[in-house]
Amino acid sequence: MQPFKREGINLEKLQRVHIGDLKKPAFTLTPLQLIVLGYLLFAFLGAILLSRPFSLQPGVQISFIDALFMAASAVSVTGLTTVVIKDTFSLAGQTILTFLMQFGGIGIMALGSLLFIMRGNQIRLRERLMIRADHNQVSLQGMVRLILFILKATLLFEALGALILTVHFISAYNMPFFNALGFGLFHGVSGFTNCGFDLFGNSLQDFQRDYVVKVVISFLLLAGAIGFPVLLEVYSNIISWRKQKRLRFSLYTKITTLTFGIIAVAGFVFILLSEYSSTLAPMPWDQKIAVAFFQSLTTRSAGFSSIDINLFGSSTLLFLCVMMFIGASPSSCGGGIRTTTFAVLLLTLTAYIRGISEVKVCRRELYREDIMKAFVVFLLAVILVSASVITLSALENFSATEILFEVCSAFGTTGLSLGITGELSRAGKAIIIMNMLIGRIGLVSLLLLFRVRRPEDRYHFVKEHIIVGQ
Repeated sequence: MQPFKREGINLEKLQRVHIGDLKKPAFTLTPLQLIVLGYLLFAFLGAILLSRPFSLQPGVQISFIDALFMAASAVSVTGLTTVVIKDTFSLAGQTILTFLMQFGGIGIMALGSLLFIMRGNQIRLRERLMIRADHNQVSLQGMVRLILFILKATLLFEALGALILTVHFISAYNMPFFNALGFGLFHGVSGFTNCGFDLFGNSLQDFQRDYVVKVVISFLLLAGAIGFPVLLEVYSNIISWRKQKRLRFSLYTKITTLTFGIIAVAGFVFILLSEYSSTLAPMPWDQKIAVAFFQSLTTRSAGFSSIDINLFGSSTLLFLCVMMFIGASPSSCGGGIRTTTFAVLLLTLTAYIRGISEVKVCRRELYREDIMKAFVVFLLAVILVSASVITLSALENFSATEILFEVCSAFGTTGLSLGITGELSRAGKAIIIMNMLIGRIGLVSLLLLFRVRRPEDRYHFVKEHIIVGQ
């Protein structure tokens, strides 16, 4: 029997097409899963490229686990190294590391969005969801604007830093132009992305008295760690100041900058006081202040060091572990639990001690969902770091302080080390790689990766108190 036709249209075929359109694919990846897969894919591709002969110095060989470690360290903008970069990698290898740092610093969706815009394509809802996941945002509003600002700000800060460093290396150290340009570009990218890779072999220890290098790197570190939304809001306020003559900042920016500043100052004071009569004793007063401040700033997420941190006392090293565990701001180039998480924990604790049920700050109240998220992130971070330290203590023959410092450095994507990274076993390196990638992706994203969306409960059980903490 012939199917009924009307005006030349086969309705039976049309019905089949419509039914087929309604069918969902058997397997689809969520935007967050695509983000995680993208970071893992770039890490493995980077490892393959870094292990090739053209990426290595003549006569140098590197194992795949070390190549994977270096690629993961660059993608997660951590800076931990199992090899000396200048002695291991050729110009091609150093260029690959630079691109991996750049990719990891601004995020996978920033580069993806740039390609979309260059091709004239519109950023659709799925891409906006991926941008929100990649930069840990709570709203879809302004995603494209944020990405464009990230790209412009990154190029501006890195180009400015590279230019100043290149001129300084030529004038102060008589470095050939192309060598100075290469050093300037590499450390400009490494500084702004808070990766902390260096081409000198001993970080910035040779530049203790070179305040030009330290000021430029410090400026880049601060810009990369404070968070792109904060930079965008500051820029918007500067533009609007010309018309409205007033500044208006969000609660997020206020909490982020205040917490970031307090932790940086606390770290500076602690390092200065605890090491004043020991490690910093031979230095003049201005150098003591410069070293303490630089180390406090770089410990947050960058990994550069202007002094051999093995000379620090145990109390200072443990304090640095806390700073690395806290890390940088959300939607920045840093890792850790993030400054806002730490701030919410302290504000909640203060409210509980004062007997206040709601957490209030700057004439605003925090959502209970954000408070719960902060405590969950903190608890997961403690579990992850503790499990990693216990496992590494069973596998490796290093002290607990050395292992704790290494794990906190990896989770905080900092890159500081007491010198044990290259001596870790394959299993130990795999654990550090896992911590680096989780620190970069973020525990919130990791939670959402396995979270199953369920309908709200239609009923509740009778509530009952239990004894807690007594």
